[in-house]
Amino acid sequence: MTRFASAKEPSFAATREERIRAGLGTRSIVMVGMPGCGKSALGKRLAPRLGLPFVDVDDAIEAAAGKTIKEIFADHGEASFRDGERKVIARLLASGPQVLATGGGALMNEETRANIRRSGISIWVKADAALLVRRVAKRNTRPLFEGRDPEAVVQELMAARHPLYASADIAVDSRDVPHEVMVEEIVAALASCPRLAASGTASEVSGS
Repeated sequence: MTRFASAKEPSFAATREERIRAGLGTRSIVMVGMPGCGKSALGKRLAPRLGLPFVDVDDAIEAAAGKTIKEIFADHGEASFRDGERKVIARLLASGPQVLATGGGALMNEETRANIRRSGISIWVKADAALLVRRVAKRNTRPLFEGRDPEAVVQELMAARHPLYASADIAVDSRDVPHEVMVEEIVAALASCPRLAASGTASEVSGS
């Protein structure tokens, strides 16, 4: 995993953002992390920085189902929602490049993890429990938190999900700073990500 560090600018003319896009090829940038960590807010700002479209996976699921996430959970249960989530993410990854913000539980599915590894560069937006609790407490529409103590749910989900998030290509620390600060850190981390650099080198060698 690559953690954020200041990237050195190579001497050739292409901008850092252009080199990131070239390195992606048809792969997507996939934001992963806990509910409330800021995946969507950061993804919406990262996408135009790189000249890519942004897709919130939860919005895509609601559009496909014709129901809100809360309604899907209530009418069909979490297992049905997760299956729909798996299918939507697979479809979106097949139409990259783009910036995707996934739901907090997306990586619990083994097929989804494999698809993201094959067709994406994953970024874990890592936040501490106190920050997550403060943020999710402001939004009571998340089904997994409804009627439950937010701190207990956060601790439970972190224990189950952090080992999976830790497999991401890049990790950035979410905190209360302007979004633009974190977007700059993400761009710098992408510019030095080995999986992007390896892809760019392979393309140059093959002439593609």
